[in-house]
This record gives sequence, C-alpha cells and structure tokens, in this order.
Amino acid sequence: MFLGEYQHTLDAKGRVSLPARFRNQLGGTVTVAKGFEGSLYVFQPQDYERFMNDLLAKSDFNPKVREVRRFFASGAIEVQLDSAGRVPLSPLLREYASLSKDVVVIGNGDRIELWDAKRWAEYNGATAQNVEMLAQELAEAGLL
Repeated sequence: MFLGEYQHTLDAKGRVSLPARFRNQLGGTVTVAKGFEGSLYVFQPQDYERFMNDLLAKSDFNPKVREVRRFFASGAIEVQLDSAGRVPLSPLLREYASLSKDVVVIGNGDRIELWDAKRWAEYNGATAQNVEMLAQELAEAGLL
C-alpha cells in the first residue's frame, strides 16, 4: 500500500524520482495515466489493468462511460523506472499535470499520485477544510 507525502523535483529530462519506500513496492515497470484534479496516477501494471477492466466492464453504449475510459486510457504510458528510481514522464502528461519543477508525490492506497506542488497545496488545503462534511455525506449515503 502506498502512503505518505513527499517533495521531489522534476529533472531537466522530465523525470521524477519516487521515494525509496515506493520503489521497494514497485517492480521495474509502472503505468502512468492522467488522474483527477490535474494529477497523474502511477500504478503497478496489474493495478492499472484492474482499474481499466472495471471501466471496460461498463457498457460502451453509454457515452459517459466512453468518455471516462478515454480520459484514463489516452496518454497512459507504461515505463521502466531507471536505476535511480526515476519515472520518465511524457511531455503530454507533464503538460496535463502542469509539472515544471516542484512535484509532490503522494501515496493513495493502490496508486501513487504526482501533483504540481502549488496545485497540491491549494487542493489539500481546501480538502482539509471540508473532509468532515464530505465523510458525513458519504457515510449517510452508505458509501463509507
């Protein structure tokens, strides 16, 4: 399970180093895809396959399903971590997540997320103010 928050820097070649604790859980290959809120998701290949299979199990006749599936599949790349544990990111993915220098690497259970540091600070601050209300709403809806 991936947990925690770490500050890293994107290098000149568009690579970001993953924390040693995360590298130890990963094999040499990861799948990087667009995520919600302008983040990037980094999955172990089998977890990305499970994630996509859940989407593929939904009806292709529903245009919303097709749109969500396209969002997560388009631009996704399978890459090898280099010997220093860095993930090479395509220009398309870096642009989507507005990654230019300071990157926050967070663990989110079955995946890692990469965030522009400024965007993460804004998002995390807003979420911290609303998390109790969100949790209550989800609990009342039977989702927690």
